[in-house]
Amino acid sequence: MSRIRGKNTKPELRVRSLVHRLGYRFRLHRKDLPGKPDLVLPRHRKVIFVHGCFWHAHAGCVRATRPTSRVEFWDAKLNGNVARDAATALALTEAGWKVLTIWECELKDEVKLTKRLRRFLKTKAPAERGSAGAKQPRPTAEV
Repeated sequence: MSRIRGKNTKPELRVRSLVHRLGYRFRLHRKDLPGKPDLVLPRHRKVIFVHGCFWHAHAGCVRATRPTSRVEFWDAKLNGNVARDAATALALTEAGWKVLTIWECELKDEVKLTKRLRRFLKTKAPAERGSAGAKQPRPTAEV
């Protein structure tokens, strides 16, 4: 288990790339927030977790099968992960953050995932807002 990475995994990198292409900028793994979310969008008060289906026991997913050896160990470990995830999400929600969990199996359909990210972020992306510093001309009344 020491070789299992917790940061910069392939699923996380794919989600980061999608969010960046949508025009959002974010921080990574902020230590001052519960659970050290994978992506943090401070301006929007939103966080995104990218969970592996096996390690976080994604209910109903074929990738989330439990090992048949050392059953007690794996049940305790995976159930503990699920409980910790729920507590983390609750703590973030109570602190005023919106939380989105993206599962590893959801990365197969990039179009569906992009729609889900847009819906979650649902503020206009910086590219859609126009130039950040440019002022829009006021309409003038013709005399």
